[in-house]
Amino acid sequence: MGWQQSAAARDAERRRAREYEARARAGSNLPTRTFNRYPTQAAPPPRRSPQFTGSNEATIEMAALTELVDRPIDPPDIDERRDTGHRARRPRHRLAKRVRRAFLLALAACIVIAGISVVGYLTAPGTDTTAARVAEWARDHGMGDLVTYLEKQQYQQNQPKVGGAPAGGIPVAGGAVSGTGKAKGGLPAPAALPPLAGATALPGEGQWQTVVMAPHGQPAVRVTTVRPDKTHTSYLAGVLWIDPTFVRGQLRPGTIDPGGTWQASTSLTTTEQQTVAAAFNAGFRLTRGASHGGYYSEGRTAVPLQDGAASLVLHTNGTATVGSWNNEVRMGPDVASVRQNLVMLVDNGTVNPTCAAGGQAQWGFTIGQAAYIDRSAFGITATGAEVYVGGSALSVCTLGRILQDAGVVRGMELDINPEWITGVYFHTRPAGPPTGFRLYPTQHPAPTHYLSPSSRDWYAWFLRN
Repeated sequence: MGWQQSAAARDAERRRAREYEARARAGSNLPTRTFNRYPTQAAPPPRRSPQFTGSNEATIEMAALTELVDRPIDPPDIDERRDTGHRARRPRHRLAKRVRRAFLLALAACIVIAGISVVGYLTAPGTDTTAARVAEWARDHGMGDLVTYLEKQQYQQNQPKVGGAPAGGIPVAGGAVSGTGKAKGGLPAPAALPPLAGATALPGEGQWQTVVMAPHGQPAVRVTTVRPDKTHTSYLAGVLWIDPTFVRGQLRPGTIDPGGTWQASTSLTTTEQQTVAAAFNAGFRLTRGASHGGYYSEGRTAVPLQDGAASLVLHTNGTATVGSWNNEVRMGPDVASVRQNLVMLVDNGTVNPTCAAGGQAQWGFTIGQAAYIDRSAFGITATGAEVYVGGSALSVCTLGRILQDAGVVRGMELDINPEWITGVYFHTRPAGPPTGFRLYPTQHPAPTHYLSPSSRDWYAWFLRN
């Protein structure tokens, strides 16, 4: 804190200093006390004045006097600065206040509107998790790049581990049943899936188990479980094999994707629950071209179909096929629905060579085709069997390889992300909802997912009479 002194005291001190200097020049005896303006501090070291050459003692005294005279005058206080014209704060203009007020009101309105919008997503019917709902809201409101960035960061911090073995080994399929093994009028039983390249199959790995029987006792739906590759050996992928002889398929809308009003329900109705055999997710989001394809159902087009896009086509008789649109498959009077997603993953029994080198044009706005995450796919075998794959720690290439191993000649990727892989098969009951079973052990959505409205489009497969 600076030392302050009144103007009168300063004038008196300077007058005494001038008298002291005059006496010193005249050679008079001087008192040994020096004038120190800061009595609580040690006197500064003396400095020699170039204007005085006398005794050593006088030199010291003059140095102290010079230090006193040379010290700056204390700065003026606040009142003095105001008197000397120090710049004062400008008064705010009325227009600036109005602009600021309008900005704050607009900001508050945006926050309220956004809050109402988010609440609408969070309270929508269905079993989607809070994280999935918030992510969908962000993607629908121009923040898709941010969501993708966060997904990439999460993946980088939580990549699947290498090596190890599945906990408990290859599981026995939930709801496995024993049948006659003779599918009268049905398709031939599928061959066991081969083991991992260069590895020995674990007990039960790749072996088919019947999980849904047709009304007359024939196997209608079978499942098997395999490890995805020779690196991520503690993870599992499930494969669902459907015989169209006994099961018919139907594309179902979601409340958000594609949205709108449809004859088909967004969930399994009470009547449908008595015949449902299996259900699983469809493809990428239709909004903003994420799927690079379109949606056609019930005689109308919700999103335009794209030439060359991988297309899952359901015919009016309930059978399915897969192919490149307007090349291998096309519109006709027997087409009940078309759901397109990305490009062909397996064609003519060969995995697409761009599975490792392709980008957004082939595999969409994802966290990368080489990322090992939950993925799903669908394909058709040479005999017409319908195959769905869902599992953990899958890249686009390993997903395609599992389709290929299951005998698929034309197949396509459906969706990614643990929140959206929803392969499930059912055991119907005489009364009440059916009992559902997850396709693979680490599948996130509950088997009851499609008993409530779904926000995303999906497929249901029903037993034929």
